[in-house]
Amino acid sequence: MTFASGSRHRTVLVLLAVLLSLFWGTSLPAEEQPPLPDYVIEEFGTPPESPAGPLSAELQAAVRLAVIEGATQANWGADHRQALEKLATSQDPRIGWILSDALRYAWDRERYEDMTDAAAEVLGLELQELDLWEEITNHLIAWDVPSYPGYLADKRAIFTHFGTGWDDLFVEGDIDWRLVSWGGVNIDDRPYDTTDVPCHCIPAADNPEVSSAAEATWLKDSDIVFGVAVNGAYRAYPRRIMEVREMVNDTLGGRHLAIPYCTLCGAAQAYFTDRLPEEIERPILRTSGLLIRSNKVMYDIVTHSVFDTFLGKAVTGPLAEKKLQLEQTSVVTTDWGTWKTAHPETTVLVEALAFGRNYNFRQGRDANGPIFPIGNVDPRLPVHEDVIGVIAASGHPVAFQRSTAVAALRSGHDIAYENIRLTLDGGGVRAVDSDGSDLVSHQAFWFAWSQFHPQTALWPQ
Repeated sequence: MTFASGSRHRTVLVLLAVLLSLFWGTSLPAEEQPPLPDYVIEEFGTPPESPAGPLSAELQAAVRLAVIEGATQANWGADHRQALEKLATSQDPRIGWILSDALRYAWDRERYEDMTDAAAEVLGLELQELDLWEEITNHLIAWDVPSYPGYLADKRAIFTHFGTGWDDLFVEGDIDWRLVSWGGVNIDDRPYDTTDVPCHCIPAADNPEVSSAAEATWLKDSDIVFGVAVNGAYRAYPRRIMEVREMVNDTLGGRHLAIPYCTLCGAAQAYFTDRLPEEIERPILRTSGLLIRSNKVMYDIVTHSVFDTFLGKAVTGPLAEKKLQLEQTSVVTTDWGTWKTAHPETTVLVEALAFGRNYNFRQGRDANGPIFPIGNVDPRLPVHEDVIGVIAASGHPVAFQRSTAVAALRSGHDIAYENIRLTLDGGGVRAVDSDGSDLVSHQAFWFAWSQFHPQTALWPQ
């Protein structure tokens, strides 16, 4: 495809404006806004028009009083409501973002109702759901409402008031702070290798104790495990443990690994945290207590750099400045009985790491869909459909519907897409290249894979 010089120049300017709109909170002129997909309009309606430029001094003062002070102070009175009314009638939907942030911490019914009413008015919504914060935030995400200049500083003031340890995380970077919400838990800021130190957080496991398969009599053959293979060494990470820990810093096959598990998006991933540039110390990854579209936000306790958990990319802090991209290896989601039969030499994490808990969020908490806002979801599959995600040699992301792929493979059919070939491994699915070498793959819910890879191809289709 070729462009005339004027067309190319205009395209560059539009792309630059899009990037600036995300960074500074401005918006494109209506005629240059990329159109929303029809399914978004059908589900969420037509978005309100957002103005460009900074908030007026009057609106900035109203945000400070009604939202920042209103969220962080014990008292809630007439002066807060008066300022809130200015925001509600401002016809500036960008204010919806900071109202959504404050709603996450509105601990009494009166201010929660006042703030939801204001957010509904400024966004032109007639709220329907019981969880009004989720409904408001889903509309903001789906409509891609821009933020206003200075939004991050306002958001930081609210979040750092309630969450100690976040001060170093809420900084500018390659992260869309509009989409960040609180997951309901504190940050795990314990030093390295403090597995047994209690915390009011989701506690990572460092250098976890393991046993042989024969010794793991506590596991049932039907229990789900996440299998990882490195340099001929195999290890199983039981979902029962990972739903409690959500992060493991480990060593396998002579390589250092960080293995995050997001219960909300059904994804266990494995990143190598060694063989990095000389000036970079091994990152020790932890759960921040924050989410982006129902996907956990992880960070490094050494540098306080935030990572995109789904992509393994540093997005803020010193490691983002050094453009650190962690190398990923495959994770096979399967059952314990089939995994240990296929790999009898496997080791497995010990039962004590589960703290005596036995969660299965897929059959409980998350059974009826995501419990945090995710906005619009590609309608080609149900939100909680399991897919195997792979990046092809062309750079194109590809999702394979797991149930269909497993059935086809067990029936002896070949599954191929560009250079990708799927194969069964220990009861799960692994992707290999056309020459048989391993490709990076992992399982996730469809909503998670498709929102982090919005241009993904889907097999079979």
